[in-house]
Amino acid sequence: MTFVLSIFAGRLVQLQGLDSKVYVAEAARYRVQEESIPARRGSITDAGGNELAMTVEAREIFVDPHEVVPARRGRVAAILAEELGRPQEEIAAKLADTRKRYVPVATVDPTVAQKMFERGSRELKADFKGVGSKHEYHRQYPGGDLAGTLIGFVGDDGNGLSGLELRHNKVLAGRDGQQTIETGRDGQRIPMTRSTSRQPVEGRDVRLTIDRDIQWAAQKAITEQVEATGARTGSVIVMDVRTGQVVAMANAPELNLEDWEKTTPDRWVNRAVADVFEPGSTNKVITAAAALESGAVRPETVFTVDDEIRCADRVLRDSHPHPTEKLTFSGVVATSSNVGTILAAQKVGDAKLHEMLRRFGFGAKPGGGFYGEEAGLLPSWKDWSGSQRCTISYGQGISVTALQTASVYQTIANGGVRVAPSIVAGTTDAGGAFVPAEGGKRTRVVSERTAREVALMLEAAVGADGTGEQASIDGYRVAGKTGTAMRYDTACQGYCGYTATFAGFAPADKPSLVVLAVIQDPRKGYYGGEIAAPVFKKVMTFALKSKKIPPTGTEPPAMRIRAGE
Repeated sequence: MTFVLSIFAGRLVQLQGLDSKVYVAEAARYRVQEESIPARRGSITDAGGNELAMTVEAREIFVDPHEVVPARRGRVAAILAEELGRPQEEIAAKLADTRKRYVPVATVDPTVAQKMFERGSRELKADFKGVGSKHEYHRQYPGGDLAGTLIGFVGDDGNGLSGLELRHNKVLAGRDGQQTIETGRDGQRIPMTRSTSRQPVEGRDVRLTIDRDIQWAAQKAITEQVEATGARTGSVIVMDVRTGQVVAMANAPELNLEDWEKTTPDRWVNRAVADVFEPGSTNKVITAAAALESGAVRPETVFTVDDEIRCADRVLRDSHPHPTEKLTFSGVVATSSNVGTILAAQKVGDAKLHEMLRRFGFGAKPGGGFYGEEAGLLPSWKDWSGSQRCTISYGQGISVTALQTASVYQTIANGGVRVAPSIVAGTTDAGGAFVPAEGGKRTRVVSERTAREVALMLEAAVGADGTGEQASIDGYRVAGKTGTAMRYDTACQGYCGYTATFAGFAPADKPSLVVLAVIQDPRKGYYGGEIAAPVFKKVMTFALKSKKIPPTGTEPPAMRIRAGE
C-alpha cells in the first residue's frame, strides 16, 4: 500500500507541481471561449431622415449534429423546416453530418426564433438539444430598388461591398466588441467563472441629400422611357442649384438591394457617375460660355452658317440639313447648329476652349462622396487632331459622366459659380447628434454676365424655335439643351449607337433645380429632344411641385434667332 500510495503521490506532484502550467493551459484552451459582439451598423437615410438602409436585430439558427439525438433527427428537421421556411431535406442533410459541431441553418427575425424554440421545447422537450441561436444583425433596404446602385449593399460579414455602403463603410460599420467566457463540455457557460469583454462601438448614421419622393419619380420616369425606347440604360440626376447637392440620382435598370446576390456585377454599377460617353450638343453650352467670356462673340453676333464645314481632312455636317442662313449666336445655340458652334470656337482658340472645359470640371472626378466615379477623358489641346479641333466644340471627341454634365448646368444656373456635387448631408456623432457635412467647394468659372447670357440662350433653346420644345413646362420659364451624340460601342468596335441627352434648369430666371436625363443606345428614335426631353419634363415638373417652387410670373425677353428678325 505504501508503494502504491507513493506512486500516486509522485503523479500528483508531477500534475500539480511540475506540469501544472501545461495542463492549466490545455484546460483553458477547451474551456475559455472568445466571442465577437457585433456592432449595430448605422443607417443610411434620405434628407428627411427616412431610412433607405437600416439594421435590424436577427437570430442565426445553428445546429450541433453531434448533440442531436439520432432517433429525433427527422422530427427536429421537420420543425426547423416548417418554422424557418427551409427545405426539410436540406436541414436533414446538415443534421446527418456529425463530424461538425457548428452548422448555420438560417438567419431569422427574433420572434421567429422564439416561436421555433417554444415549439421544440413543447413537442420534444429535452430532445430539442443541439439546436441553438446566436444574436446578430441583418441589413434591410425598405425601398427595395430605390436608389439601389447609389446605396449599394453589404456582404455576409456585414461590411459594405458596393455603393455608399462601401464608400462610407468605416463610418457605418462601427467596431465589433469582444468577450471571453468559460464554458463546459456541453457548451453552456459555467456560472461564477471569470469573463472579460470589450463593448462594441455602434456604427454612425449617414444622411444623404437625396429626397425619397423625387428619387422615386426620377427612377419611374427613366425606367419607363428606357423600356419604351428599347434603350440599353438610362440615368437621371436632380441637383440643387445653390448647394450642388444631389436631390435624386436614378438609373435604369436599377438594382434591387434585397435580391442583389442574384444579379451580375455589371448591374451593381452606379452608371450616373461611372459610365462615360461623348456629351454631344449639351457640351455646346461650354463653347458658348468660352466665346462670351473671351469677348470674341456677343449673343447678337451674326454667323453665316452653311449645313457643312470642312475641318482638316473631314467634312462635318450640321445637326440638320438647311440652306445657308444667317444666325445670331443665340440662334446658333437655340437651333443647336454644329457649324455655327465650330465658327464660334474658332474665334476662341483651342487653348482657351480646353481651359474652359477644364474649369467646368471635365477631365477630373467630381468628388463629393460618390462611389465608382470616373473622370472621363479630356485630351490636351496640343494633342487634338485637325477634326477634333472642330468636333470637341459640339461634344464629340471627349468623354464625360452624367454627373459632370449636370454640374456644368448647375454652374450656369448658379451665376457662373460651380459648387462641387455632394451626396452626403452629414453624419451622426458618437452621441447620436447630427453633424452637417461641409458644403461643396465653390469656384467661380465664368462671370455672372456670361452665365446670364448663356441662360437666356438656353431658354430660347426650349422655345418654339429651339430643339428642346418638348422640355417646356406650362407656367414656368425653362432653360435647357438637347444632346444627340454618336456612341462608341466595343461590341462593334466603332460608332454604332446614340446617346440622347437633355440638361436644363428651372425657373430659368430664378434657378432652383437642375435636371439631367441621359439615355444610352435607344432603338426607337435617338434625338435628345425627342427621347430625353420628355423625361426631363416629367422629373422637373414633379420636383418643382414637391419642393413647392412657384413660377416666377415673368416673361422671357425676346431673343433674335436669325438676322433680320
